[in-house]
Amino acid sequence: MGIAFIVLAVAYGLVRAFAPRSGWLLVIGIALTISGVWLAARLLRNAALWRLRNRLLVTYLFIAVVPILLIVVLAVEGGKYMAQQIAIYLVSSELDRRIDGLADAAQSVVRTAPDSRPAVIRAMIDLFYEDRYPGIEILMRDGDRVVRYPQTSTIPAPHDGWSNTRGPLMRDKRFYVWSYTKTATGDITITAPLTREFLEALVPNLGVVNFGESFDIQARFTGPAASGRLPAAVNRFDDEIFWFATIPTADWDHPGKTNAGYLGVDSRISAVLFAVFNRKADVAQDILGSLLVAGLVLFVIIEIISLIIGVTMTRTITGAVHRLYQGTQKMIEGDFSHRIEVRGNDQLADLSRSFNSMTENLERLLVVAKEKERLQSEIEIAREVQSQLYPREVPHTPTLKLAAICQPARIVSGDYYDYESIRDTQVALAIGDVAGKGISAALLMATLQSSLRTQLQSWLEVAASAGNGSIPIPVSTSRLVSRLNNQLHAYTSPEKYATFLLGVYDEPTGSFSYTNAGHLPPILIRSGVAERLDVNGTVVGAFPFSSYGESRVEMKPGDLLVCFTDGITEPENEYGEMFGEDRLTDLIERNAHRSEEQIIEIVLSSVRQWTASEELQDDMTILMAKRV
Repeated sequence: MGIAFIVLAVAYGLVRAFAPRSGWLLVIGIALTISGVWLAARLLRNAALWRLRNRLLVTYLFIAVVPILLIVVLAVEGGKYMAQQIAIYLVSSELDRRIDGLADAAQSVVRTAPDSRPAVIRAMIDLFYEDRYPGIEILMRDGDRVVRYPQTSTIPAPHDGWSNTRGPLMRDKRFYVWSYTKTATGDITITAPLTREFLEALVPNLGVVNFGESFDIQARFTGPAASGRLPAAVNRFDDEIFWFATIPTADWDHPGKTNAGYLGVDSRISAVLFAVFNRKADVAQDILGSLLVAGLVLFVIIEIISLIIGVTMTRTITGAVHRLYQGTQKMIEGDFSHRIEVRGNDQLADLSRSFNSMTENLERLLVVAKEKERLQSEIEIAREVQSQLYPREVPHTPTLKLAAICQPARIVSGDYYDYESIRDTQVALAIGDVAGKGISAALLMATLQSSLRTQLQSWLEVAASAGNGSIPIPVSTSRLVSRLNNQLHAYTSPEKYATFLLGVYDEPTGSFSYTNAGHLPPILIRSGVAERLDVNGTVVGAFPFSSYGESRVEMKPGDLLVCFTDGITEPENEYGEMFGEDRLTDLIERNAHRSEEQIIEIVLSSVRQWTASEELQDDMTILMAKRV
């Protein structure tokens, strides 16, 4: 397409230079315009349209400049076309008037008495027609009398068959204007040759007027009639104009037959305008011309003002967008402290303010995100620390199997379970549920675990120093829980408390001593039948000096002890119904023959199916002990 554009441009220049009136100039010009528009569109689709400023310029080009240029081109070409038509109209209308004048002269002669007609002809020609019709000839036949004017006239008599007619005439390859009128006793024929002087006098100073029988755009006319000369150009925009009209032309030798005669005018726009707006002829025409010039000047002034306003508004838009672009680039680089300048009080200014507000919010959110990331990291550390607090190994005893699991609802858990060997013949079991969730519950759980182990270690040391070395002092779960309650109440806030169960299994006797401080009663499965253990007191950490009891149960071979938190029994389904202790008891009774790990897995999956959600509603903890 680029090569085609170059070739067409060269061809257009050559044709315009050497054959400006050729029809190929229009064809090549159209092809050149199409290829140029195609190339411009190809170029504009590339990087030139990346910037908003260039896009707006292209938009204005198509919305404003192109229509204005089209209007200007249409006005110029339309003006040329109108000038061509006006030039033809001026000449053809004047030619018609001249022809009508001949017909009027013939009618004047017809209306005169036959004896007075020769005198009327001579007087009329001398007074009115000799200057307007150079070379005029009249032939009047009245019966046997033939009158010629002038007497030297050589006009032949018309052939028979002519009716009343007027217009151009071709006789012996020459052109005339003529009028033929029949009378009662004869006819009147008036002719005037279409000479150079006659054609030039139709519209003086208009240009070259031609009348011929054939037409050639290069030579204009091949006919013999041509008059005048082309006026000089007033300025570089005063182009030459040419147009033609076909006029029916009578054939002298063939009555009633007409051929095509071509009337052409070769002039300039200034000559046509001067002929139309003849200032010497009419003051009103002078005013009209001045009004036209004033309108053009006003149009130019309005266009300049519109251009200034458009450029100003465009700079406002592109400036605001450029500042927004710079702001986004700063954000991409991580500089959220950058603020763009706000100018004006329009929508773009409001957009700039919104951008600044967004960057401020992003800057704050970034700080919050960093803080959240730090807290998340610390919570992850807390989770790892909490996971170290749970017992790593299960105590190995000949008659007791232990299994436990804790699944937190969040990253850290407020549930607690523990088991600890005592003197190789006893095992301490503990389970607890701290009020609340999250970090605070996890911290209290850690305090509970460390306090319990400290109390157990202290008890063993006191018992060892007080005994005689042969009979060990038994562990009192009620006293340990009381001390644990006092310690938690003393070093934690009043709203922090926990349900807690502490039990000690004695290997030689198979007895299980326990203190239940407000915790859910454990389930004991014996011979396939479930029974609930006691609750010996209130929660730990809530009230000082709370008293706790101690219960004892003998575990027989095959007995299964299940300790759990409310995260197992209180989850609700979509209808708001809790899983419940009865459903848990029934589930354990039906699966008591399975291993502890299998029972735990069945319980947890049943709770999840009940809630129909992967997200836990509360921490779920189970501790199982089975006598073998």
